[in-house]
Amino acid sequence: MTMTPNDRVAIDLGEDGVAQVRFTRADKMNALDHEMFERIIEAGHVLHKMKGVRVVVLSGEGRAFCAGLDLSNFARKPSPDEPDLTERTHGNANRAQQAAMVWRKLPVPVIAAVHGVCFGGGLQIASGADIRVVHPETRMAIMELKWGLVPDMGGYALWRGLVRDDVLRELVYTNREFTGAEAKEIGLATFVEDDPLARATAIASEIANRNPHAIRAAKRLHAGMTDRDTDAILLEESIEQHAIMRSKNQVEAVMAGMEKRAPAFDDV
Repeated sequence: MTMTPNDRVAIDLGEDGVAQVRFTRADKMNALDHEMFERIIEAGHVLHKMKGVRVVVLSGEGRAFCAGLDLSNFARKPSPDEPDLTERTHGNANRAQQAAMVWRKLPVPVIAAVHGVCFGGGLQIASGADIRVVHPETRMAIMELKWGLVPDMGGYALWRGLVRDDVLRELVYTNREFTGAEAKEIGLATFVEDDPLARATAIASEIANRNPHAIRAAKRLHAGMTDRDTDAILLEESIEQHAIMRSKNQVEAVMAGMEKRAPAFDDV
């Protein structure tokens, strides 16, 4: 599958299975307008069906990863047939939530490379990634209370286990700005790097060199780890391992390791 031609989001799939997804609305710091929401969700759905994808790197062109909601949205009059926010238009999510949750729902790992500005909805989109590599001087904020709103793009679901509860409350209630370096300290960044895209791509290339069936199984296990009880987690581990063990790709991983060569996996 390919993206609808647009000036909001681009996808480039490398031969190694790493898909570079870029927000391309650089003149507006990749702010989220109606079209941006649509194209982000479309990108996630395209990647879900695209053959050969093993890892996704998510980044923004220009001066920002994503500056959050385009302020023109406040003046936009909803169309009469526009779904209510409480309607689940994308599985368990509405449209705005899907823009962040679609990355967590992808079967392959997603690594966000964050620089410049990452506010509000942009931070919630980055939080949908499995891993976040952030420039130390990135300006970040859970911005919604500034506009009299609450975070509603999946943040509360995605921040579970990342940020200590009282710290998260302070960030939400005050909408104060913090740096990428502080984001690492409080749990919203995995790594802090001067070149986030280069580090994110290097991590992606390393993951792409692993058994793609096992990587997808590991992401499925992570998805249920927070909500399942211990008995269910133990059973799911066994189910996933039983399906992988002695499969062609698993045998190839062993042989490549023993022979000290690059593995040649069959993609899912």
